[in-house]
Amino acid sequence: MSTLVPSGPHPDNELEDLHAQLLEREGQLANRRDEVTRTRADLDAFRIHYRHEVGLLHEELDRLELALAEAELGILTERLGETESQPAPPTADRIESTPRFTTDAIRRLFRDVAKAIHPDLAQDPTARDRRHSLMVEANRAYAGGDEEQLRAILQAWERSPEAVQGTDQEAMRLRLVRRIDQIEAELDTLASDLTAMQESSLWKLKAMVDDEAAKGKDLIKDMVRRLKRDILVATNRLDALTH
Repeated sequence: MSTLVPSGPHPDNELEDLHAQLLEREGQLANRRDEVTRTRADLDAFRIHYRHEVGLLHEELDRLELALAEAELGILTERLGETESQPAPPTADRIESTPRFTTDAIRRLFRDVAKAIHPDLAQDPTARDRRHSLMVEANRAYAGGDEEQLRAILQAWERSPEAVQGTDQEAMRLRLVRRIDQIEAELDTLASDLTAMQESSLWKLKAMVDDEAAKGKDLIKDMVRRLKRDILVATNRLDALTH
């Protein structure tokens, strides 16, 4: 007499594999978050440094060049007069800022969202915090009459691991699968954020400055020197025209 062995993965083994995948993804997510945080901090620090050392000089030179153009053309007074007589913003701009009306459909949708994600339904502090954040988003969308955003919040919740009820193996499996999917989606988002920062003109300038610094050259100092020279030349020209 033979014993039939079920085909496919054993439920316990499948849960163990999913737990292992989740731990791996969580490690990847932590590393990716750290990388994005470091990159953003480096970019912000460079932006502040560049603004302080170079940006303010650029603005001063721009002001001088504008004053030179006005002095050379002899239209400073005329331009000031035109500026003061600029027409009021078009009515369309004011209409666009008018709050949208809340419809019965939006009210019903908001009630559905609130029933699904309300923080009072949470079973632990972490879940309560997540539900609270979503509720804030839902309140904002409701106040703005944004039916599309409310629907997106509800649909995202229905696909989330927190929406799965039960303690049986299938419920646990589904929660793990959904959590892994969530992390992979966040990894993709973070990768896009990182790429956007590293492809920005400011990051490319930072990379150029860092490369020159590795060769013993101070590119920022060179920029400052050239800008100060141009500012001195522009100042002398403006003095000659206005005195």
